[in-house]
Amino acid sequence: MKTDIEIAQSANMQPIADIAKVAGIDDKYLDLYGKYKAKINISLLNESTEQDGKLVLVTAINPTPAGEGKTTTTVGLADGLRQIGKKSVVALREPSLGPVFGVKGGAAGGGYAQVVPMEDINLHFTGDFHAIGAANNLLAAMLDNHIHQGNALGIDPQKITWKRCVDMNDRQLRFIVDGLGGSANGKTREDGFDITVASEIMAVFCLATSIADLKERLAKIIVAYTYAGKPVTAGDLKAEGAMTALLRDALSPNLVQTLEGTPALVHGGPFANIAHGCNSVLATRMAMKLGDYAITEAGFGADLGAEKFLDIKCRVAGLRPSAVVIVATIRALKMHGGLAKTELGAENLEALEKGLPNLLRHVSNIRDVYKLPSVVAVNRFPTDTDAEVALIIEKCKELGVNVVLSNVWAEGGKGGVELAEEVVRLCEQPNDFSFSYDTDLSIAEKIETIVKRIYGGAGITIDAAAKKQIDTLTALGFDKLPVCMAKTQYSFSDNAALLGAPENFTVTVKNVKVSAGAGFIVALTGNIMTMPGLPKVPAAERIDVDADGKIIGLF
Repeated sequence: MKTDIEIAQSANMQPIADIAKVAGIDDKYLDLYGKYKAKINISLLNESTEQDGKLVLVTAINPTPAGEGKTTTTVGLADGLRQIGKKSVVALREPSLGPVFGVKGGAAGGGYAQVVPMEDINLHFTGDFHAIGAANNLLAAMLDNHIHQGNALGIDPQKITWKRCVDMNDRQLRFIVDGLGGSANGKTREDGFDITVASEIMAVFCLATSIADLKERLAKIIVAYTYAGKPVTAGDLKAEGAMTALLRDALSPNLVQTLEGTPALVHGGPFANIAHGCNSVLATRMAMKLGDYAITEAGFGADLGAEKFLDIKCRVAGLRPSAVVIVATIRALKMHGGLAKTELGAENLEALEKGLPNLLRHVSNIRDVYKLPSVVAVNRFPTDTDAEVALIIEKCKELGVNVVLSNVWAEGGKGGVELAEEVVRLCEQPNDFSFSYDTDLSIAEKIETIVKRIYGGAGITIDAAAKKQIDTLTALGFDKLPVCMAKTQYSFSDNAALLGAPENFTVTVKNVKVSAGAGFIVALTGNIMTMPGLPKVPAAERIDVDADGKIIGLF
C-alpha cells in the first residue's frame, strides 16, 4: 500500500495557471509561486460579478487516536462534486510545522483525496506562516524596545501579555527569562513563546477582510498594561504599519489543486483548541465566488471547530452555511465507547452503541442549535461490519439525518459521489441558521451558554483570577464580543478522559483574556498549552531527503 506522500509524488499535477482557468481566475489576479502554486490577489473579491456559491462546512466527532479523516473527506467531497458535474472549490487551512514534525501530521488530506504539492503545503509553502511569525516578533521587539528607550507609555513589565512565537513544537520555550546581560541588553523579565498558529496575529490574519481591515485589527492588539492598568496596543507602539507590510503578500489566498485537478485554496491556520480553527475569511469568500459549492472545514470536533466557525467566523464575516457534513469512523466511535486502539478490529456493537452518543450530540447540535441540515459521512474501514454500519444508520435516522459511506481515501472523487449527491440535496433545503448565543449576554453567560447548549454540561465554575479578568474586560468594554473557548479537543468537557457524551459535568474557566484585534474573548479551560511539545518519537525522525532531493517519510 502506497503512503500519502508516495501517492502525492506519483500524481500528474497540472500547471497552476491551468487550474486557475478551471476556476475562472483571470491571469491579472494570479501571482505565480513556481509551477504548481500561486497567490490570488484579493482585488478579485471586489471586482468579481459572480454570485456566491453554497457554503458547506465539514466537521467531525471528537478526535481519537483511531482517526476520523475530516480533511480527506473535505477534499474527496469537492472532487465528488466535480464528478457529478458541479463546480466546486475547496478551502482548507495551512498546516503548522510543529505538528508536521511532531505527531499530528499535515493538513493536505490523505490517500487519493489530497491537495498537492503535498510536501510544499506541509513545509514552507508560500511563506505565510513565516510572515505571521515575523510580524508577531516585530511587535514583541518594538514593545521591549519602547521600555528600553524610556518607557514613555508607562508599561508595567510585569503586565506584558504579548509573547514571541516560532512555528515549531518546542516545550523548552514555554517559560523563559530574557533580557539577561545588563541594562544595555534589555530589561530582565519572565517571558515565553507561543507556537505561531496560537499567535493572535494568526487569528487576525484569518478574520481580516482587506488590507485596511488587517491594519485596523493589528492596531487594536493589546500587548501589555500600564502601571495604571490601562491597555497598551500595537497602535500605541506605532507598529501596525510595519506589521501590515510584512503581511501584505501573505494576505492573498494560496491556490493549489487536488489530485483530480479541483481548485483548492489553502490559507491560514489557527489551532481550534486555542483559537477559532478555520481558514481565512478571504479564502472562504473567494471559494464562494469561484465555485457553485465552496467546501471548507473547521478544526477538531464540532464542539470546537464548528462552534467557532458558526459563532465567530460566520458572525464576523456575515457568512451563511447551506449544509454541514459530520465525519465519523466506526473505529473512533468504538474508542468513545471504551475500547482500546488495539481492540478496534473486531465487531463490537456494544462499544459502538456506547460511543454513538458522541456523534449524536454533534448531529443534534447542528440540527437543533444552529438549525442547519446535515449528513453523517462514515469513512468505512475494511474491518467495519454491516451490522455496525446498520446501527449508525438506524440511530442517525432517529434524528432525521442520513448516513453516507465515504470511500474517498481509496477512490478519490469517485468514492465521494454519494456524499456529493446528498450535500447537493441538503443545499437546496431552506434553513434558519442561528447562533448558539447572543453577544449581548455577559461574558460569563456566553461561556455558560456554550457549555450547556453545545457541550451538554451542567454549568461552569470560574476561578477567582478569571472572575477578576472578566470584570476588567467588562469595564474596558469588551463584554459584547463573541467567546472563543480554549479546551481539550478530545472531549465535550474540559477533561480529556471523559469520552463519549458525558453529562452533569462542569467546566472550569481558569483564565479569560481578550484578543482585541481578532475581536473575541478567549476563555481558557483545562490544561491548554499555547506551545506544544514533541512526542517521544517525533515524526521528524522519519523525514529525510534522498540524493536526488526527493523528500521521503512525510506521512
